[in-house]
Amino acid sequence: MEKPLKKVLIIGGGFAGLRALYKLSDYDYHFEITVVDRHDYSLERPALPEVALEGKSVEKVHIELPPVLRRHDAAWVQGEVTRIDPQARKVLLDDGSELPYDYLLIAAGAVKDYDAIPGYREYGYSVCDDTEALRLHERLKSFEYGRIVTGAARSQFGTRVEAPRLNAPCEGPIGEVMFMLDHELRKKGTRDQSSITVFSPSEIFFEDVGDKAREPVAQIMKERDISLYTNKVLRSIGPESVTFEDGSEFPCDLAIVIPPYAAPKFVAESGLGDDKGWIPTDRSMKHLDYDEIYAIGDLNALSQPKLGHIAIHQADVAVSAILRAEGLSDEEAIPYHPEVFCIMNMGGMDATLIFSDALYHGGHDMAWHSKLAKLMKTGFDDEYHYTHGHMPPDRVVEVVEEILQRESRVDDERS
Repeated sequence: MEKPLKKVLIIGGGFAGLRALYKLSDYDYHFEITVVDRHDYSLERPALPEVALEGKSVEKVHIELPPVLRRHDAAWVQGEVTRIDPQARKVLLDDGSELPYDYLLIAAGAVKDYDAIPGYREYGYSVCDDTEALRLHERLKSFEYGRIVTGAARSQFGTRVEAPRLNAPCEGPIGEVMFMLDHELRKKGTRDQSSITVFSPSEIFFEDVGDKAREPVAQIMKERDISLYTNKVLRSIGPESVTFEDGSEFPCDLAIVIPPYAAPKFVAESGLGDDKGWIPTDRSMKHLDYDEIYAIGDLNALSQPKLGHIAIHQADVAVSAILRAEGLSDEEAIPYHPEVFCIMNMGGMDATLIFSDALYHGGHDMAWHSKLAKLMKTGFDDEYHYTHGHMPPDRVVEVVEEILQRESRVDDERS
């Protein structure tokens, strides 16, 4: 008699969810996979600054989920998760239906809490989702010059697991906004009539990397007359200014911000979150209280910063742990070694690649400012879109990281 297939339920079809699907679908003789998401598409968030500032088609940042899942013999359910019952091992949806599971991978991402910022809906803009990116794009069509203020609001994180204590979950998009706007205004010939002011809620801008990655970016900001203010916790956005918790305010004609990140409501209502709602896991991504539940991506309390590269790594770690638990792999589970790897678009053919594990006491920390970095970003983005959420082959990524590690060592020797 054949053993019944183990039911694997994945909540969320973003970077982490798709990565887990692709890895697990190689074992379709053992698993019955279902993906549930409130959208019928996966959103390629790293490309959203291009949608907002360069007019990239929003269709180029959407990956339709139903055909992807059909090709991998996975079931598709579109719906909003309202609660998880870990004792009964089932997920409840907003239409009243229930989905059972043997393994649950929660990859629902973080909520961007725009409404936590007074005045945002009237006067603020962002690049954190497709709706907001398109809204900013429309605003920029009529923006010729003026006082631009951009930065990240402060987010709150729990204390149950040991993770870096960041005030801003990811400031990379702010780097792209400030440099891409600088580039566009120079093209228009209105840069000298404009100011670009950046704020950070932390003592250090780009606190998720070390000095060797941070300082080259700071130098380019200085060369391009981009002002920076740290320890600025956003309070509100008004029609002509941005106000901070210390009582200060900046005159502003265009405010572009990253809102506070929050965990999805269903996590807290299911009793699965820490004191701030994020999901606490061990370093195999398994929930501290439930062996059948794994959290991957931004809603994992270990995930600092909130970064696609880390979400994909967490998916690989979780899948390797599940395969070992099911006796499907003799290899050691993949160890959790997070790192910051991102390419910051700076407009035109300009970009900076940042590679650092300094936040986790590693030995790599560098920023590579090069036209080749822009070609790499374009290549990675196109590869991800046209392969429906597949990352470049592992060996390609390994070669790139080997080159960056070698460059990092050379920089160390020079210094």
